[in-house]
Amino acid sequence: MFRLLGWLFGFGMFLALGGVAAAAVYLATVSAQLPDYTVLQDYQPPVTTRVHAADGTLLAEYARERRLFQPIETVPPLVVNAFLSAEDKDFYNHNGIAIDGVARALRDNLMARMDGNNSIQGGGSSITQQVAKNFLLTSEQTWDRKIQEAILALRIESTFSKDKILELYLNEIFLGLNSYGVAAAALNYFDKALYQLTLSEAAYIAALPKGPNNYHPFRRTGAAIERRNWVIDRMVENGYVSPTDAEAAKQEPLNVIPRASGSQVYSAEYFTEDVRRELAKLYGEDQLYGGGLSVRTTLEPRLQEYARRALMDGLIEYDRGRGFRGPVASVELSNDWGLDVSKIRPLSDVPEWQLAVVLEVGNNQARIGLRPDNDVDGAASPERVEGTLAGSEIRWVSQAVQNILDVGDVVYVSPVAGKEGIYTLEQVPEVEGSLVAMDPRTGRVLAMVGGFSFAESEFNRATQALRQPGSSFKPIVYAAALDNGYTPASVVLDAPVEIRNGDGSIWRPENYAQQFYGPQTLRRGIERSRNVMTVRLARDIGMPLIAEYARMFGIYDDMQPVLAMSLGAGETTNMRMTSAYATIANGGRKIVPTLIDRIQDRYGKTVYRHDERVCEGCTADDWHGQGEPRILDNRQQVLDPMTAYQITSMMEGVIQRGTGTAARALNRPVAGKTGTTNDYKDAWFVGFTPDLAVGIYVGFDQPRSMGSASTGGGMSVPIFTNFMAKALQGRPATPFNVPSGMTTAWINPSTGVKAFQGESAIQEAFKPGSGPNLMTSVIGLDVQGYDEAVRQQQMQQQYGGGYVTQPPSTGYVEPGTPRGTLF
Repeated sequence: MFRLLGWLFGFGMFLALGGVAAAAVYLATVSAQLPDYTVLQDYQPPVTTRVHAADGTLLAEYARERRLFQPIETVPPLVVNAFLSAEDKDFYNHNGIAIDGVARALRDNLMARMDGNNSIQGGGSSITQQVAKNFLLTSEQTWDRKIQEAILALRIESTFSKDKILELYLNEIFLGLNSYGVAAAALNYFDKALYQLTLSEAAYIAALPKGPNNYHPFRRTGAAIERRNWVIDRMVENGYVSPTDAEAAKQEPLNVIPRASGSQVYSAEYFTEDVRRELAKLYGEDQLYGGGLSVRTTLEPRLQEYARRALMDGLIEYDRGRGFRGPVASVELSNDWGLDVSKIRPLSDVPEWQLAVVLEVGNNQARIGLRPDNDVDGAASPERVEGTLAGSEIRWVSQAVQNILDVGDVVYVSPVAGKEGIYTLEQVPEVEGSLVAMDPRTGRVLAMVGGFSFAESEFNRATQALRQPGSSFKPIVYAAALDNGYTPASVVLDAPVEIRNGDGSIWRPENYAQQFYGPQTLRRGIERSRNVMTVRLARDIGMPLIAEYARMFGIYDDMQPVLAMSLGAGETTNMRMTSAYATIANGGRKIVPTLIDRIQDRYGKTVYRHDERVCEGCTADDWHGQGEPRILDNRQQVLDPMTAYQITSMMEGVIQRGTGTAARALNRPVAGKTGTTNDYKDAWFVGFTPDLAVGIYVGFDQPRSMGSASTGGGMSVPIFTNFMAKALQGRPATPFNVPSGMTTAWINPSTGVKAFQGESAIQEAFKPGSGPNLMTSVIGLDVQGYDEAVRQQQMQQQYGGGYVTQPPSTGYVEPGTPRGTLF
């Protein structure tokens, strides 16, 4: 008997040793496949990139996984306690494996086997095990993976502190609505920071790790509330909250408010999209959507709203003059008109307007049903609101309402101020345009509108549309002349001229009024936007020189040196034109436009800064008698500061006496230039004060004539004036800075000669060594075959006495260009 027992004992020990050996081999095999858990020490999860306005307002967020890393020290105890209660109440007491959880998991798996279910049942994982699975393993349900998870949990516990493990978990866990980590979930579900969460909200977020879709706030509201309340009960059991507070929290609805992605400011979509493109170009898509960059942009939200409104009003005013084009859509009305009209998506960035469907029409009015708002879950609200579309309030349409609308037509409407339930008709304009507002001292783009509606078209007409600038390019021609020997009082003849093209054809440039005005000073030429004298001036100084100036100003990279380009026949962008004018306003120092002030990486280190000026003495640790720090402006000087002031003064004349007189309403120093292209396809105005440079263009996306009255002075200057009146409200009227060394003299504005007492005169600025002449010198090209005496006689007969002819004062001419008197 004892021998048998000894044999059985020996056999049992053999089997036990064999089992231990087999288990050891199995564990060694499984362990050999384990990933390196020490990589958690350098954990860098994909983090949301956030873009802010200049005042700190959040503009946009970009992420594939919306995550905001939150150090464990800053996670509120309420949130920590909610997750411990829901996931691992003994987290701070076990060594990485929750024994009671393992026991429950074994029980569930045995019961499943008895029921014929051979799949592994989940559950039982501690927070540490979940960290091992989420960071280092897959989610497959196999015994090998579960054992690897347990081994890794033990090793992680032996290497990292409990707080570090919890920090990894709370920042990595997926919680639905593309939210990774608790900080992102708080924002995306409740639009709150973690510290603002209530007990009910923290408990709901803690309920989500087991399966966010199972507890979706809208699709499975009942299950979500039940799971949230279960978490609250566990918090009571663990002593984290009182029963009274728990009962109050359980009575609350979920109150989930999904947070929108992309641009957070409805008027800044064009701006934020251009910032997104720039970030992708600088750092690549991975850094943009996962690098956790903090971007401080140049946008001023107040100015952005003014810019959007000014451009919007200008486009609408032009469009209304062309009449009503028809409804947005037409629908067959069912028993619920609200559902019918809710299928049509409105322009999300034009909140002043609403879509409405015509329910009944007659007697110059229509009964309309307003499109229902969407609830937070995206479904149409059950509320139905009706109103009256009154023909008497649609002053831009000459026909009666019943003649332009039918039942079922869907149109845009806006409420009439002071008349409840009364609406007027709106329509999305066909014409488009853009507005750029820039700080002329730094190039910081303070506002940018790229079209009427980003929701309708994402094409940014401020930076992407290539348009002919027309006469708004002329200041570059005149600046080149002033920089090379001319003065504002120099005279060029405005008379017919023929230009033979390379193909033998003849080009005869004309003025806007199709008249010629004889000898004109450069000042008057730019104030009245004389085309012919600009061509003569360009021919005299040479197009290669003008092309070089256009390149230095950043308008064109490689402009063709043909005379038509002097009238703005090339194509460029509004952003480039505005930065060129800002360069003039900045005293001739090159302005490079920027939408971004500073970029910081996830650790707060500045990795990009637009302002590259050098500050001498800014890094001193203390003061020991040294002078004040000095900022050295190392930007390129592309124009003589005196020339910059002269052309600025001449463009002030455009506002006071020329084509931009509508801007005189601002009652402050303003300089600028209008531009209107052939067949009225583009209407421009680019102008500036010492504080703000603004560029505006209006035109159809597919260029076509806007009508004979559609000039830069008639269309774009009013938009400029509307914007500037609000943007500069409360600021003092600052004059333009006059460089030291310049002299002034009173001249006759018609002849350019020094004015005498009793004559009409204008004060002109001159560089040292130059000044007004006693007799006007008319500069230009020779007309072959004419005797000098005949030329003098015809000049006197046609334009009066007092003129003599003289070669140009500049030493630069286009190769092959004849020089001599102008006629």
